[in-house]
Parts: sequence; C-alpha cells; structure tokens
Amino acid sequence: MNKDPYGQLASALYSTVGKHTRQALGGVGAVLGTITGTGLKLDDFKHEFQDYLVAELPGVLAVPGSVMAGTPKFDVRSAGDSKQEETSSDETEIEDARLSLALKPGDRVLAVRVNGGNDVVVVCKVVSGHG
Repeated sequence: MNKDPYGQLASALYSTVGKHTRQALGGVGAVLGTITGTGLKLDDFKHEFQDYLVAELPGVLAVPGSVMAGTPKFDVRSAGDSKQEETSSDETEIEDARLSLALKPGDRVLAVRVNGGNDVVVVCKVVSGHG
C-alpha cells in the first residue's frame, strides 16, 4: 500500500517542531537547588555548577525611629538613685544599602537559568512554611 507523502511530511514536521520547542523551553523558569560545599546542585540537572550568580537587592534601607525606656544599670560603687530614663532615635535612611544572601552548604535555594541555560542566578533561600 502506498502512503500519503504529504501526510508523512506533515508528521515529520510536527515531530521536529515539537522536539525543538521542548528543547527551547526546557531551560526556562525557576528551579529548586541545593548549595553544596563546592557549588550549586539543581534538582533537575545531574551536574553541579561551580560558578553561579547570586542576586543582590540594592536600594535604600529605612530604619524607623524608636523609643527605648528602661532603668540603666549602674556599678555598685556608684552613688545615686536609679531613675527611669528614655532615649529616642530619629528615622534614618541608609543610601546604597545592599541585601545579600549568606548561603552555606545544605541551604535550599530558588534559582533561575539565564543566557540560554549557560548561567544560573540564585534568587533567594527557600525555607519551610511551617516554621
């Protein structure tokens, strides 16, 4: 029996396009990983990345004003009565503050592949939602 040549061509194109689409989208999205002593091991990739990037969050850090009240501690030899004292501080802004991750082996992290999957950026540390 003679098969339809156009049907065979369409089937081959469909298969090839699907394969290339899966390969192209395979490196897109976030993935969980674990920091090791020598690098980063992603859950969906068998090799470890020795060179990886870590996201740094630049910005302005605002520290609100606060009031502290209490009784100061004096040395036994000092004379005088202990009095209730109150101290306060004004709101402060720190320019160019950077929040960086302090990662250690065993930490679970959320990572994103960039540059066509050639580089990995650790976005944040992942912890349990139950304490």
